[in-house]
Amino acid sequence: MTESISSALSPSPAQARRLPGDQFVWYVVLLEALTFCVLFGAFAFARVAHLELFNASQQRLNVSAGAINTALLLTASWCVARAVLTVREGGKTAGLLWLAAGWALGAGFVVFKLHEYADKAAEGIGLSTNLFFDFYFILTGFHLLHVLAGLLALLLVGAGLARQPKNAPSGYALETAAAFWHLVDLLWLVLFPLVYVMH
Repeated sequence: MTESISSALSPSPAQARRLPGDQFVWYVVLLEALTFCVLFGAFAFARVAHLELFNASQQRLNVSAGAINTALLLTASWCVARAVLTVREGGKTAGLLWLAAGWALGAGFVVFKLHEYADKAAEGIGLSTNLFFDFYFILTGFHLLHVLAGLLALLLVGAGLARQPKNAPSGYALETAAAFWHLVDLLWLVLFPLVYVMH
């Protein structure tokens, strides 16, 4: 899976002088990664200052739901990577199928996350419950917005790809959307253990 993702993001010899996709998306990726680094750092410092509160509150999270969401995002990223590779090789129809599978898995992440929020609301847990849950809702909510943006990008790219010639599809827009989508995946791989698992 890792090889497929790295292959999809790595340029072929003919593309060795450029990053995959539009250069602007890489500025966005860098900016968003730095923003999350600041948030992750703030969470870590707050956790050190309020260790007992954070550990007790963390026990109220559903680790299984977080693990399922991790599996959904990892598999979605693998499907998107396969879509990029397939379109590069001229396989428009198969590429669209891989892209649709990635989109569906990403949508599954949204459904599970919203269900998790609903469970917390039913328990009377919200943004003002305590400092831990302030961070929980801010971090996961901000990430969820990125997932939704990524899903919209994949949907638009898929619609554009569907209108292209079957024998010579362009993967440029798909590469651009994939770069952002893999950022979403990477951020969750930091967020999940940091917020749900580490004690």
